[in-house]
Amino acid sequence: MRRLFLLLLVALLIGAGLSLGLQYDSGYIRISLGNYLIETNFWIGVLLILVVTLALQVVLAMARRLRSGTGIVSGWLNQSAERRARRRTTRGLLSLAEGNWPRARKLLEASADKADTPLINYLAAAQCAFECGDHDAVDDLLRKAFESTPGSDLAVGITQAQLQIAGNRMEQALATLIRLRKQAPHHPFVLKLLRTVYERLEDWRELSALIPELRKRELVDKDELQRLERITWHNLLERAAEDIRRQDGERRDLTPLIKLWDELPGSMRRDEFTIREYARHLSLLGDEHQAETLLRKVLRNHWSDELVNLYGRIGGEKPDEQLLVAERWLQDRPNNPELLLALGRLSLRNELWGKAREYFETSLRLKRSRETVAELARLNAHMGQQEQSNQMLLQSVLKDSGLPNLPMPKA
Repeated sequence: MRRLFLLLLVALLIGAGLSLGLQYDSGYIRISLGNYLIETNFWIGVLLILVVTLALQVVLAMARRLRSGTGIVSGWLNQSAERRARRRTTRGLLSLAEGNWPRARKLLEASADKADTPLINYLAAAQCAFECGDHDAVDDLLRKAFESTPGSDLAVGITQAQLQIAGNRMEQALATLIRLRKQAPHHPFVLKLLRTVYERLEDWRELSALIPELRKRELVDKDELQRLERITWHNLLERAAEDIRRQDGERRDLTPLIKLWDELPGSMRRDEFTIREYARHLSLLGDEHQAETLLRKVLRNHWSDELVNLYGRIGGEKPDEQLLVAERWLQDRPNNPELLLALGRLSLRNELWGKAREYFETSLRLKRSRETVAELARLNAHMGQQEQSNQMLLQSVLKDSGLPNLPMPKA
């Protein structure tokens, strides 16, 4: 009402002004343009100018409103496209979960441009392409993923490495992960993937350097880490021993193996399985003295049936002293079958045949093992008791073979 009142007031004032103007002087306006001539009084000319001005204002207002309307339509169309992209992305992810790789790839890739998170679309589409066996498309989709989202190089690289590992392309995966580790040296998932690649490539040296980082970041549980560390150093010891066996000449240089032992972490140098492997390599490569010294030192403080078995197989520089050391251990472990077996073998090294047989028989009474049976049978055979030896071997074979109880012909 207020605006209407103001308009009426303005109209009245303009009308009054025009009326007074006409009474005062009508004036005269003449416009000549080529062959055209326009004549009118002054006040009608002013009125025409006002009408033209208002008309121009109306036209401009309509143009602005039309342009604004076009923007609204454009925005509505964009919103509609985004909604369709979200629906397609949802259907694509559902198809991915269902294992329908071709359909999932088609939906995810088609909706990536309008999707809220194109990175997710392209990475998921890359996985679909991998499952379809289209490795060229995988690389192309990963490139698009990288280009779609700034700062996505780590996410794209991890996905690429995972797909390369799944496709058994270990060298390419290693190159990708080394690049990623330069960007994020302590990234947990990058370190886990590196562990997998090193293990699959059997790159034990690099894996041994990675293990301390895995332990520090607590990325592997304790038991699995011990298994991983053990297999890593066992393989390094095996390779060092193999390289020594390839050496030319009669006398072999065991320095690489000994140096590698010095590099072992403390936990592995206290691990009985690793100690056994190292001592076994020393013995097989001809340094039985160092192997016997190591085992004697270890067994003095840490008992192990595995190690005492190996101790009985190794010939030290002083067999009599080696036998005395083992017999002192027997005072604390009189009923240990492995120690008794080792004592029997050490007695053989000292050519104490009767003593060796007593040790073997005592060990066999405590624990029946093929190894002890074989040692006792071999000793009996060389002592002229061939029939007894053969009977013992036959009984051992029959008992360990698990044969059913069946009737046999009488002799």
